[in-house]
Amino acid sequence: MPQLTQLALTQFKNYAARQFFFDKRIVGITGLNGVGKTNLLDAIHFLCLTKSYFTKTDQSAVRHGEIGFRLEGIFDRSSFAEKVSCVLRENGRKEISVNGSAIQKQTDHIGNYPLIFIAPDDTLLITGESKVRRSYLDQLIAQLDPDYLRNLMTYNKLLQQRNALLKEMAEQGATHSTVLAVIDQQTIPAGTYLHKARIKTITDLIPQILLLYNKIAEKPDEATEEISIQFNSQLGILDFEQLLANNQHRDILLHRTTQGPHRDDLSFSMQGQAFKTIASQGQRKSLLFALKLAALHVLEKKNDSPPLLLLDDLFEKLDEVRVQNLIKLVFEQTVSQVFITDTSANRLASNLQKLNLPYQVCCV
Repeated sequence: MPQLTQLALTQFKNYAARQFFFDKRIVGITGLNGVGKTNLLDAIHFLCLTKSYFTKTDQSAVRHGEIGFRLEGIFDRSSFAEKVSCVLRENGRKEISVNGSAIQKQTDHIGNYPLIFIAPDDTLLITGESKVRRSYLDQLIAQLDPDYLRNLMTYNKLLQQRNALLKEMAEQGATHSTVLAVIDQQTIPAGTYLHKARIKTITDLIPQILLLYNKIAEKPDEATEEISIQFNSQLGILDFEQLLANNQHRDILLHRTTQGPHRDDLSFSMQGQAFKTIASQGQRKSLLFALKLAALHVLEKKNDSPPLLLLDDLFEKLDEVRVQNLIKLVFEQTVSQVFITDTSANRLASNLQKLNLPYQVCCV
């Protein structure tokens, strides 16, 4: 498995210049709030997946007053090491390289260093809008299938073009356009690919989520609650070409594409009701971690190599029983390299000691 052994940050977020060395599979990162624990994890995410976990723009990750940043990591595999570099230039251009060789397309890099990140705000995966759950699926499948990300980028670009044209047609009173037909013919294969890839992944993912939810749950009665997960997509009823044709008039009236993979969603229910409306905070946390660890399982199964696992403020947000359930699951079911942050060095050391496994603690 790829194991991160060195990490250097230059002008990245609050770091002017800092280097870290990791020689254990389990790495604790401690320090007061605001010193850069989460930023260190985000740097790892950037190296593996070419973007920040938290900010939408690359420029937002540049240290205040600077014009770019550099990240470098050494990943040890079983028989060789790889140096991964990510540089944001002053012109805003992002460059990724491995052992000095430039990666021409970022889509060729994603999936080579699989990673799962669990952060406090991830509860939006359960309570937030559907786009958050689509993003969860997209990031997982992109690490499994390089063609998925290419099709996703194509689809999103065509969707913007289609929506702009629909608005123009509505304003002009047009009901038919050869341009729309051309866009649709390009959109259909990309959208169909996304749908099929999501269905394939969901088939493996949902049983794992349900299994892990019961194992993570704090209380015995919580574990027996009947949880169900549904993947909602109009493409399961009609093929994409027919779906676009049936909704064309409505799309023109509303100035947007009303059906397609960009409307897909995961829904969670318990006892026949929406999960987010009746679930306790503990149940929500159990489902969140089940979603993330199920993704970890699917990635490991596909790649025959465990992804990196980043756990941000884990002990701060969970009660002790749930923490122990989660940690036990992580280290029983995977040999991933795990990075865990905590503001309390004593609490961090205490929880890691219970694993009876080698670990190190880095102070930021």
